[in-house]
Amino acid sequence: MNVKSRHHLRSDEVDAIATALTDNLGVELDADSFEKVEFDDSDWNVVLVDGEPLVLYVDDDPFLTVRGANEYPPEKHVVTVDTGAISFVSDGADIMRPGITEADDDIAEGDLVAINEESHGKFLAIGRAMADGDDMVGDSGKVVGSIHHVGDDLFEFSV
Repeated sequence: MNVKSRHHLRSDEVDAIATALTDNLGVELDADSFEKVEFDDSDWNVVLVDGEPLVLYVDDDPFLTVRGANEYPPEKHVVTVDTGAISFVSDGADIMRPGITEADDDIAEGDLVAINEESHGKFLAIGRAMADGDDMVGDSGKVVGSIHHVGDDLFEFSV
């Protein structure tokens, strides 16, 4: 991924990110610098937090990257998958009901969610909910569309 532009964010932009992450995920970023990065060869818009790609804009909404979720574990909008789903989720597959062991009740269809695995609590992916949280555990059907996952270009990106 080739960097097209990189600039420091104004304090009001940083405040908007901080507020969105606190309200949506229960996360408080503790950082000194915030830089927005845009790429030549990708639609990703990423915010470097103290030099690390920890925040991702999805449809103009800030959310944690997989690295960000592992650095600042979200307290809300979390979907947990069993060990059988790990390899599929890590390869970018959408998340199916049979692989989900738990989902926050506060998730509404269309919300961004962080996907973690039950064994070690590591975050594997970021996705968009295709069902409400209280309807995610079950026997069949796709319930989260994958947006960003471990091993993709954004996960591998470093400055």
